[in-house]
Amino acid sequence: MNDAFSGTSVLDPLAAYRITGQPYYHEVQGELAQFEAAYALRLPLMLKGPTGCGKTRLVEHMAWKLGRPLVTVACNEDMTAADLVGRYLLDADGTHWHDGPLTLAVRHGAICYLDEVVEARQDTTVVIHPLTDARRQLPLDKKGELVLAHPDFQLVVSYNPGYQSHSKDLKQSTRQRFLAMDFSYPPPEQEAQIVAHEAGVAPVLADKLVVIAQQSRTLVERGLEEGMSTRMLIHAGRLMRHGMAPEQACDLAMVRPLNDEPDLLWALKSLVDAHF
Repeated sequence: MNDAFSGTSVLDPLAAYRITGQPYYHEVQGELAQFEAAYALRLPLMLKGPTGCGKTRLVEHMAWKLGRPLVTVACNEDMTAADLVGRYLLDADGTHWHDGPLTLAVRHGAICYLDEVVEARQDTTVVIHPLTDARRQLPLDKKGELVLAHPDFQLVVSYNPGYQSHSKDLKQSTRQRFLAMDFSYPPPEQEAQIVAHEAGVAPVLADKLVVIAQQSRTLVERGLEEGMSTRMLIHAGRLMRHGMAPEQACDLAMVRPLNDEPDLLWALKSLVDAHF
């Protein structure tokens, strides 16, 4: 039997969130041990870094390593507190309460990952405050219930500081409740290993893609919001492995998604042409 709101099994409410295969993750600077220490104490954790640098993959890998289900929420500005904690829904048998993803994780002991948490409205993110201090509890005001966090529950959030603005930032009252880990793109050698493994391409090709990405990141100070991410390199590599010409794969996965300005597109395309 399935829950209509979460799509989970009644016998195992977290069945859909269990990670069965090991997600590949290449450690850069001791982040696995840091995450593990935070989880051992059930301390809330905040991951900061650019798009596509491995924040989500780290959380997936650690959920697998720790043997915990992972409930991921992609935050957005339209997300309400009810989207997180749950709501009453009407079905053939009447009106029933259905837990939201956060409540599901709190109640049954999953890692709850709020991806790009700054995209959520501040009046929505305040619902996590009682979970991030010694109380470890979640009030369900509409239901009149106080859910005490399962001993295995942990809250993890992430965001991209490069997209911060005054209107999209975490309040200090929220920030100071979390441990924080800073992420960046891996060093070239390690990034090339990641691309070669994830895309299934030869190391020499992965090296070329990483060099192009590094050069694109130098353009951030000259009009580009962000350079090519590791994720983009993996997409390009996979297209090449599928048989697409390198120039076309790079244009499709690394150049055009990054910007719309003709001058910047020309500069990015020149980087690719120089290597292919």
